[in-house]
Amino acid sequence: MSTRTFQAKPADVVDSRKWFVVDASGQPLGRLASRVASILMGKTKPTFTSHVDTGDFVVVVNADKVKLTGNKLDQKHYYHHSGTPGGFRTESYRHLLDRKPELPIEKAVKGMLPKSVLGRQMLTKLKVYATPDHPHAAQKPEALSL
Repeated sequence: MSTRTFQAKPADVVDSRKWFVVDASGQPLGRLASRVASILMGKTKPTFTSHVDTGDFVVVVNADKVKLTGNKLDQKHYYHHSGTPGGFRTESYRHLLDRKPELPIEKAVKGMLPKSVLGRQMLTKLKVYATPDHPHAAQKPEALSL
């Protein structure tokens, strides 16, 4: 008798998705992002398949209270370029947190997901909110402690 490796199929996964709520208050950014990325990829499930999106939905609340260790609040910068000459822009984490507190968590999680169509699909299951309120109560999300 031969044992065969289980391969999840996209049609089987849709019914088994769960919703989780993560409170980012006082959590280090990198540790929070890596745990959220593994849930989005489905690595916490026994049915994990690398070429199928088997992950769950994650709602991150209190994104403005996420913690950075050391002096990263002023030394960590986010960069982007408009594509035109002289279009290189930099912004400190402190300024970005005041302007749009959801973006650092989204960017950290995005960097930990696969760089493919599948990774972009996984990122759509991440919902980040700066306050403790979120509009996903109808999905009955489970609280997840990290």
